[in-house]
Amino acid sequence: MTSAYASYSGCRQYLDDIAAARAAVGERAPVVDKLRLFYNHPGFVEPLAELVAAAFERVPEDRRAAARLVFTAHSLPRALAASCDYEAQLRETAALVAFPLGRPDWTLAWQSRSGPPSQPWLDPDIVDHLRALVAAGARDVVVAPVGFTSDHMEVLYDLDLEARSRALELGLNMVRAATVGTHPRFVRMIRELVQERFSDAPVRPHLGARGPAPDACAPGCCPAPRG
Repeated sequence: MTSAYASYSGCRQYLDDIAAARAAVGERAPVVDKLRLFYNHPGFVEPLAELVAAAFERVPEDRRAAARLVFTAHSLPRALAASCDYEAQLRETAALVAFPLGRPDWTLAWQSRSGPPSQPWLDPDIVDHLRALVAAGARDVVVAPVGFTSDHMEVLYDLDLEARSRALELGLNMVRAATVGTHPRFVRMIRELVQERFSDAPVRPHLGARGPAPDACAPGCCPAPRG
């Protein structure tokens, strides 16, 4: 699992499935450990800031200062989001990325919604948010999918196809920042997190006020949805 953030779908569900698989194998099952969440680790935040800065370089220079910055992540049902720190951690990451870029007026939008229309999910959806930006006078927007670590299908379809098509209809210049993917600093961070688990006195680097995530999730965190 490669989610930097806490949620049932991105963390707890995997842990429960691993525990069930180990129980099925029995005492010969291998120990499966999980690295700590890294939403505020410098090895995640700093490459993101670099990639967002590179995206702003693709905005015409005379309009760059006025360009809007929108971070995106996978939406969740509101009931599920209320049971974890997913949204708060995403906002922490966004603030940490935006600060060194001098972009305090960022917004957070959501993508990849599914489920019945009657079920409330985190909003605004990125496509709807683009319309609101244009209504407010925006001509350029940089969209940074900080909720994802690679340019997989949800990023490619929801942003590069669906959101970009809407931006073109609206006359809005949309530039999409890359995900961390194979960025050398991000890859080095994964190695550092593995080394942490073998150290008796790990350094546990982090940025911001929330502190480093614990090595092991609390038993009751990110509970499964009811019903």
